[in-house]
Amino acid sequence: MIFRKVEHLLPLAVLLHLSIIPTETKVVTSVEECNEFFLQQTPPRIPGILEGGDILDQNRYRMICQTFNDIRTFVTLYDTHNKIPVFSAAKISKIKTSIRVGVAKNITLKNQAGNDDYKNTQGFDRGHLFPSSYGSTESEQSSTFTLTNIVPQTDNFNQGSWNKMEICIKCVLNEYCINNNGNIEGFVVIGAKPSSRNILNKKINIPSVLWSAFCCYSHSKKKWLASAHWGKNTADGPKYLQTQNLKALQRTLGV
Repeated sequence: MIFRKVEHLLPLAVLLHLSIIPTETKVVTSVEECNEFFLQQTPPRIPGILEGGDILDQNRYRMICQTFNDIRTFVTLYDTHNKIPVFSAAKISKIKTSIRVGVAKNITLKNQAGNDDYKNTQGFDRGHLFPSSYGSTESEQSSTFTLTNIVPQTDNFNQGSWNKMEICIKCVLNEYCINNNGNIEGFVVIGAKPSSRNILNKKINIPSVLWSAFCCYSHSKKKWLASAHWGKNTADGPKYLQTQNLKALQRTLGV
């Protein structure tokens, strides 16, 4: 992960069960076609997957410009082998308080996970990477309900420490990530580290670790701010995820 001039900052996902929302995926062959969602238009480095802005295996990993009503809202790098996203990234401009809940109608990417793959999965939620609660408009919030933005997450982790972390970061973005023009502006990247052999319904990789990072320039602090969080995707983890800096996240992910 590359964020420049950053400092360590101390301190939803939701279940999908209601209406069907017409969310689209637009698969692109070049990261440059969706780079507005990355800080300085520079995507993260994922060794062996995404390096120097190039997707090393485009047959397996697909870059998706998540789109709702013909408006691009965030970007996802999707692993068609594990059937989970590698990461989702977005530029935050402002954050609404309301959350629209639904199930994405999104079966358009070849070899992606489908709704049937998530049936009979007691103990697991369909966990968002880019959460609906971070969306600045109803379209942005609705667009997160896509299966290409979803990973199997243990319900205790998803509804516990991971949810608390998302709420905390949302508060930080609202309070501190105010740019020189007086507007909320920040960049977030949320990812999943696949497990070696843990498979849901013999189809979908259950990530061993989920991670989240954000960066923004704070006019009031007159400096760049950033932090990272991660946790094991298990039912018996800590109550709260410790706030870390980006270098610690890089070491953990082997970046």
